[in-house]
Amino acid sequence: MSEAELVLRSTRVVTPDGIRAASVAVTGEKITAVLPHDAPVPAGARLEDVGDHVVLPGLVDTHVHVNDPGRTEWEGFWTATRAAAAGGITTLVDMPLNSIPPTTTVDHLRTKRAVAADKAHIDVGFWGGALPDNVKDLRPLHEAGVFGFKAFLSPSGVDEFPHLDQEQLARSLAEIAAFDGLLIVHAEDPHHLAAAPQQGGPRYSHFLASRPRDAEDTAIAALLAQAKRFDARVHVLHLSSSDALPLIAEARADGVRVTVETCPHYLTLTAEEVPDGASEFKCCPPIREAANQDLLWQALADGTVDCVVTDHSPSTADLKTDDFATAWGGIAGLQLSLPAMWTAARARGLGLEDVVRWMSARTARLVGLDARKGAVAPGHDADFAVLAPDETFTVDPAALQHRNRVTAYAGKTLYGVVKSTWLRGTRIVADGAFTEPKGQLLDRA
Repeated sequence: MSEAELVLRSTRVVTPDGIRAASVAVTGEKITAVLPHDAPVPAGARLEDVGDHVVLPGLVDTHVHVNDPGRTEWEGFWTATRAAAAGGITTLVDMPLNSIPPTTTVDHLRTKRAVAADKAHIDVGFWGGALPDNVKDLRPLHEAGVFGFKAFLSPSGVDEFPHLDQEQLARSLAEIAAFDGLLIVHAEDPHHLAAAPQQGGPRYSHFLASRPRDAEDTAIAALLAQAKRFDARVHVLHLSSSDALPLIAEARADGVRVTVETCPHYLTLTAEEVPDGASEFKCCPPIREAANQDLLWQALADGTVDCVVTDHSPSTADLKTDDFATAWGGIAGLQLSLPAMWTAARARGLGLEDVVRWMSARTARLVGLDARKGAVAPGHDADFAVLAPDETFTVDPAALQHRNRVTAYAGKTLYGVVKSTWLRGTRIVADGAFTEPKGQLLDRA
């Protein structure tokens, strides 16, 4: 404490041991101590007392489509990382598709890093991509620092990122298992999707029927079997079907190394409330019924689902047509993920420590950053979100920082106002005012 340069003090700090009054000492970019609330401030240190506002570890969002370069009219590192910072997120990991080129070779990774370098308001890492024809590129990408590899088991929606069939999945998984990498998977079975009714048009019920639960369940079952075959690490992306939960629990009990994420939109929005023609609610897999949502919350509570990420996937407004069959499928949620989750969690009797576990500690662990991210603890980066958890606001799309201000949360009243966000000891957002970009590009440890 005697060498501290900054002391961040609050009556409520979310630590790995629970919420308590504390003074958090920071030297340089690191937390050096978490001390009693009334600990003396050393000479020369700056005291920032945030009163009863809650100090959380900065959130870690491991599923973000920044779309930069190539589709920067959809998003971009400058706008995405500003939106993240405004929402208390201090680290994101960028998905390998929707940018052109996709992150599927080391050269493409270098291109993306060069674009991001001077635009990142928060720390940024990168996923690689597993395609039918790039098995030879997987190990070099791993050695170049990507955190793992994204694959689709059904069409991705963009031509430059084709999906894997089961034989191609096996080849990629065998290669990734050889260096104990991580494969993260969009799991919907293309045959079940093709067999589902495809009516198109503005009715959400028709869209929901076109992406049935059994498409997810079948693809997840096949992935788990392949993971067991190769003793590989796999991660199920954006789980929406509660029917797959018993499969996942059984596989874990059988020793399969599988982790699972879901998203705020599956936990806070329901099929019953989606208006016809409102394709700002379209995502794949889809938002399902309230009864399904209840089971996802139960799976978070019992640990079957590990973490919550945004799957921020924006597009230009013109692609969000009122025909669910042709509208772009993706929900933009970076800036609103924390208040959306907190609003739903508190209504279910859950605490901020639960939200932090799902959106910071476990996401940091997923990508191997848990020694420095995801906790208010000595030795960790001094990344914080300062939250007024009992204040509310009504979502105004014009107030959002992401490039295209289309949101499924428009008009909703949410709990939790982010007062400031801190990155490695520096306040980067306070009451809507931003510093210049201070983010670093991260490599897999």
